[in-house]
Amino acid sequence: MKILVLNCGSSSIKYQMLEMNDEPLLLAKGLLERIGLEEGVLTHTRPGKDPYEIKIPIADHNIGINLLLDALTDQEHGVIENLEEINAVGHRVAHGGEFFSESSYINTQAKVYIGECCGLAPLHNPANLKGIEAMEKLLPEVNQVAVFDTSFHQSMPEYAFHYPIPYTYYEKYQLRRYGFHGTSHKFVAQKACDKLDWNINEKKIITCHLGNGASICAIDKGISVDTSMGFTPVEGLMMGTRVGDFDLGGLLHLMEKENLSIAEANNLINKKSGLKGFSGVSSDMRDLDEAADAGNHRAELAKEMFAHRVRKYIGSYTAVMNGLDLIIFTGGIGENDINTRERVLSHMDFIGVDFDPKANNCRGKDCLLVSKENSRVKAMVVTTNEELVIARDTKRIVSEL
Repeated sequence: MKILVLNCGSSSIKYQMLEMNDEPLLLAKGLLERIGLEEGVLTHTRPGKDPYEIKIPIADHNIGINLLLDALTDQEHGVIENLEEINAVGHRVAHGGEFFSESSYINTQAKVYIGECCGLAPLHNPANLKGIEAMEKLLPEVNQVAVFDTSFHQSMPEYAFHYPIPYTYYEKYQLRRYGFHGTSHKFVAQKACDKLDWNINEKKIITCHLGNGASICAIDKGISVDTSMGFTPVEGLMMGTRVGDFDLGGLLHLMEKENLSIAEANNLINKKSGLKGFSGVSSDMRDLDEAADAGNHRAELAKEMFAHRVRKYIGSYTAVMNGLDLIIFTGGIGENDINTRERVLSHMDFIGVDFDPKANNCRGKDCLLVSKENSRVKAMVVTTNEELVIARDTKRIVSEL
């Protein structure tokens, strides 16, 4: 079964074409950027081949998807002869609210629910809907599936997802913790258990998805029981440009003193804070490493602040689950930043992690233990693949129709 996976942002579309047999095969992947601007860019890549890039105005998502379909069927760069070879389309959808506790076949009602969640994810869900509607126009006979960032966390107990605000606001606005990165947390937990020959339904796992966006999840017996992101992706860890946990009184104080509008405050906590805002250097941990090595104190301090907050969540989620068997690092920082993993894991001996600095001296290696062989609590680096999760769910749901 050939499945096209789409991740539509407000001005971009990421895509992968996969052949979903017993062993999944990546046929092609690509990225369309600068949709709606004067000059857009399509970068299309086949495994083992040089990237194919074109620069052309991309007015909207319809035109963008047309371009990527042309690339997939191109005589020189394509991987299929015609569009009829596409058996299904899987979409990454940011927010499923309380409507979706799992991935869903896209029908009229599903689109209504996704639309009703636009207020919860105003930058993402409208773009996700555009991608769905564009595919309906271009390939009306092809089945489509939505895979939600939030659905894995719908198993959280009420005491974990509610905020201590007047209950009427939950009833009126569904204001509660939802969590994100669910496809990644679910994928790496299962992948690690498969590697270790463990039954995930018997284990307590903490997954650390650390990148420009970062979140931590407590997974007890295969179920998400708590996660660091909340109503929006702003809450939780310090991130590339997001503030993470921050005293709301401090935000109100800043808004008053700086005369900030709601839009300006939103920009502050989403785009001007985190590693970049505090360090004044960059949102990229690699840039902070260089600056810290050159003696920049704020860059060094930002790195330590980041690791400190990861440690705090690991400690608290160990308490939530009353134990721990495995800590997983994934995402751009989690998979590649040796220093961050060391800062976190060298402080975890109290819960049973016997850290192995020698094994940790690696970047981007999959399913690699960075704890010693006899460590009571294991620590592992696991590369994530959210597109593969989407393709698998799409295949399963379409096959059951």
